[in-house]
Amino acid sequence: MPVRPLKRVLVANRGEIAVRVMRTCRERGIETVAVYSDADRTMPHVRMADASVGIGPPPPRESYLRIEAIIAAALSSGADAIHPGYGFLSENPDFAEAVERAGLVFIGPSADSIRAMGEKTRARQLVGAAGVPTVPGTDGPVKGIQEVHAFCEQEGFPILLKAAAGGGGKGMRIVRSREELADAFQTARSEAMSAFGDGRLYVEKYLENPRHIEFQIMGDRYGDVIHLGERECSVQRRHQKIVEESPSVALTDSLRDAMGATAVSAARACGYYNAGTIEFLLDDSGHYYFLEMNTRLQVEHPVTELRTGLDLVAEQLRIAAGEPLGIAQEEIRFRGHAIECRICAEDVDDGYLPSTGTILYMRPPGGPGVREDRGFDEGSEVSVYYDSLLSKFLVWAANRNDAIARMIRALREYTILGVKTNTQLCAQVLDSPFFRSGKYSTRLLDRDLRTEHLPGPDTEDLARAAALVAMLEDSRFKSLINNGVNPSGSTDGAGWKHRRRDALRD
Repeated sequence: MPVRPLKRVLVANRGEIAVRVMRTCRERGIETVAVYSDADRTMPHVRMADASVGIGPPPPRESYLRIEAIIAAALSSGADAIHPGYGFLSENPDFAEAVERAGLVFIGPSADSIRAMGEKTRARQLVGAAGVPTVPGTDGPVKGIQEVHAFCEQEGFPILLKAAAGGGGKGMRIVRSREELADAFQTARSEAMSAFGDGRLYVEKYLENPRHIEFQIMGDRYGDVIHLGERECSVQRRHQKIVEESPSVALTDSLRDAMGATAVSAARACGYYNAGTIEFLLDDSGHYYFLEMNTRLQVEHPVTELRTGLDLVAEQLRIAAGEPLGIAQEEIRFRGHAIECRICAEDVDDGYLPSTGTILYMRPPGGPGVREDRGFDEGSEVSVYYDSLLSKFLVWAANRNDAIARMIRALREYTILGVKTNTQLCAQVLDSPFFRSGKYSTRLLDRDLRTEHLPGPDTEDLARAAALVAMLEDSRFKSLINNGVNPSGSTDGAGWKHRRRDALRD
């Protein structure tokens, strides 16, 4: 393939991932184009880009999921390539094909690879044929609930119903008894149809206390594939990750080597190039099983960057331009320990419901070994239309204990006012005996910490109070507060004004 240097890249995404991609483009002398919905016209990624194009109303299906609008924006702005980020259209093979039909470069894998690995049952078949171990499950989508009953007769409960066309916890239900099956089947099928436009389900045996381990892979168009080590992603809520770390304390050197080699084999099975992730479940006995492949850059990719010193977006750009991989497997050096916390605008005490509103005050901590990728600033609006992720917050240290201590310190300094966040929950997770010992699984949040007495209100509350006092003296915020905007994240603006006066009197 001839080398085609990239000059202008349109980032078909929003928020922190758009900002993160644009920063690497800028370092490499590549111009960038932002796209934005009507709700995002003043967001940081729009201000950072060299050019920007509006693509429609706030709902994603009318903006960020409109293939024709994004292609038109790229052509009209003079872009020669499109980076999809993650989410939205990043794993849509029709989008990848449309980009290439328009004469543009898609900064990601081939449409064939996306299609093969995006269809979960086909992916199981592909990697199984390459000798990659998979969790016992059906070979394809089930035709009806009777097939699920037959599987349960053979494998027993619990089982896991999963959407055949997508992931991220959508269309997924754990079933522990025959009595639960009918309702769970209907709910999972309905959710899968809503999320992916495809209600087909398949079934896997449910592993009770697995660890979720993923390996970052990178391949070029010349057949070379490498892995960049593992990330432990077992701290999850509702099957979605909130804390990731590397290395995993669950892996021995020999197991790590074996899983890395397996990840490379799985990628080769579909002729993969560009960045991707092979995800595994690891049981108590040290047996691992292929879970799925994410055919895109992961949210948690900076964990790998901190340990290897590599810029994964730069590698993506290199490969998309037709260049070979910039590093060989034996040249990769891992150092220290990295942890990422996903800072989300959500109400932890109300079932992790999204918290929306205007960010009135945002003061992230600093210090040695601290990194933040964020797509929001003071004054940014956290919308009802999009994912609740505000920031990827990371630390690096020479060892795991130091990394944990650094992250806890940093999280308790982090102050965000205007929306509720999960910063205190993340600090509590890292400070728990389960996480500190390294003996945790994907059940950490829904089982272990549920019975553990978590620390009560602490320095986060004090930091919020101190910040609020400072804000009240700042003329920028007086008009907002007097008009009923609540810095605490509550939607009860009118009541907030009265409570504020009472609090100041106390």
